[in-house]
Amino acid sequence: MFISLLNASPCFKDFTLVMPAVAVGNVGQLAVDLLVSTLNMSRVGYMHTDCLIPMAGNNPYATCKEDAEELHTPAEVYTAAELNLAVLQIRAPIVQTKSKKFRQLLMSWIKSSGFSRTIVLSSSHAYQRDDQQLQDTPLRYLATPSLLKGSAEALKELGWREMERVPAFPGLTDASAEPRLHIPGGGITKGLYTDSCAEDLRLAVLLLFCSEGDNVPDAFTLVNHLNDWLHLLDNPNIHGNKWKIPTSWSLLFGSGIPPALF
Repeated sequence: MFISLLNASPCFKDFTLVMPAVAVGNVGQLAVDLLVSTLNMSRVGYMHTDCLIPMAGNNPYATCKEDAEELHTPAEVYTAAELNLAVLQIRAPIVQTKSKKFRQLLMSWIKSSGFSRTIVLSSSHAYQRDDQQLQDTPLRYLATPSLLKGSAEALKELGWREMERVPAFPGLTDASAEPRLHIPGGGITKGLYTDSCAEDLRLAVLLLFCSEGDNVPDAFTLVNHLNDWLHLLDNPNIHGNKWKIPTSWSLLFGSGIPPALF
């Protein structure tokens, strides 16, 4: 599944992997864009799979004319070796009938690569929150039991709010029905989390309730939330401790209205 662009396959042992879920508002993908652009991460490989809709395009993180014409694909891996950080950016929707297969491929790659932990950046429909989820911050997290063994204290100090379980049948007072994890609009988020629990993998989900539209502010909110944990902006190589917007964002909403129309 993973194809290296280097002469030798990169070593991911003890690296933290950050990846998005293709979810409502593409918030996770936009947040990963900010990570790659700000940390000047190097592309080390890509994922070759029929589980994603095929696509290709120019370099979304181009800094000059020479590298703007590089060909990029739907799922690519970038690293910042000095931070022991890798990211998987997913730019295309998952083929609906191959969602389970894609999760299995991801799980197999994560286990074989030796990542110390995986962090999934995701989102969920704001309009489908229940009453308890309307309170306080729109940010939530999930962590597998394996991750909590070593990170429970750190997460507690951050004061983050765990994703609530909701009634299986809202409005009914059936005590026999256990609350369930429900992430509408979250794509493979729930599946990755439950699979990781079953496989005893160290995985966390950082999630934001949002709506479709201009989700750039949501991306900044989510990546700042991640930074509270990983302290990525503390890197002295980052000018002004600010997130760097990639060049591809200039076309987020198209190329503008052609003057010839008027």
